[in-house]
Amino acid sequence: MKKLVLAAAVAFLSATSAFAQMSELKIMAPAGPGGGWDQTARSIQGTLQKEKLVSNIQVENVTGAGGTIGLQQFVNNSKGDATATIVGGYVMVGAIIANASPVTLADVTPIARLTGEYVVVVVPAASEIQDAKQLAEAVKADPGSVTWAGGSAGGADHIAAGLFVKAAGVAPEEINYIPYSGGGEALAALLGNQVTVGISGYSEFASQIEAGALRVIGVTAPERQAYLDAPTFVEQGFDVDLQNWRMIAAAPGITDEEREGLTTTIRTMAESDAWNQELETKGWVNTYLDGDEFQTYLDGQIEQTAAILSELGISQE
Repeated sequence: MKKLVLAAAVAFLSATSAFAQMSELKIMAPAGPGGGWDQTARSIQGTLQKEKLVSNIQVENVTGAGGTIGLQQFVNNSKGDATATIVGGYVMVGAIIANASPVTLADVTPIARLTGEYVVVVVPAASEIQDAKQLAEAVKADPGSVTWAGGSAGGADHIAAGLFVKAAGVAPEEINYIPYSGGGEALAALLGNQVTVGISGYSEFASQIEAGALRVIGVTAPERQAYLDAPTFVEQGFDVDLQNWRMIAAAPGITDEEREGLTTTIRTMAESDAWNQELETKGWVNTYLDGDEFQTYLDGQIEQTAAILSELGISQE
């Protein structure tokens, strides 16, 4: 028994020390500044530095096609680089399918699911649309006249919008959805009255909601959330329940020891008070999952998302 305990301790220390020797970490946010992935990357950066887990961390933004442009660049340029990571999540799963991406999440080394965030639908404060029922009525009257500003095609925002119009009795393929590569661009279009509705994670609209510039029409949660005093779609009679989760992955071709070292560091970060305070501020939920359990979850999400996209008529395959 003592030998087994000693062996486990040696293995743990070996994995930890392998990563502790690294003085730098690169994080790719495969979207523009201001969006959920950019915020995730910079939250990781700030927490790792605050907790003194990594000393030098750089964040790089690469925009386009729901993260698939950044993903392809990451896969092509980072093979075997144990200092390279990329954030992604549910949006990327859908975008890979919708854009028929030549690279997929099978080409990276998944490390952990980090957070979950429900999607919110908002309108400018001056909008005549007051609630989900009125939004549904507007869509049913003329689907093309209701423009939706959200994240990339095939992502969580797009799927949530499709699920809502379907629940309202409208064919999802009739939705007039305008994808933006970053949350900042979608917010600007919404505040500039260039679109009817904005759809994204709460964190991307939080400041404008609190300032009264935007009104929340509904949240894609099964029940009300503590961080936001707003109704869910479910309680308004529309069966829309969807969570946008985010993850971090490492480069392809790293060693098992390097993967374990990085996983240990990210797990330590996820358990820290600093990280959980950051999540609370942004309205994110700590849904940390790693190892084989995360790989199983990821495989299931890919399969389910492919089915949803096909049903909603969003997939381009």
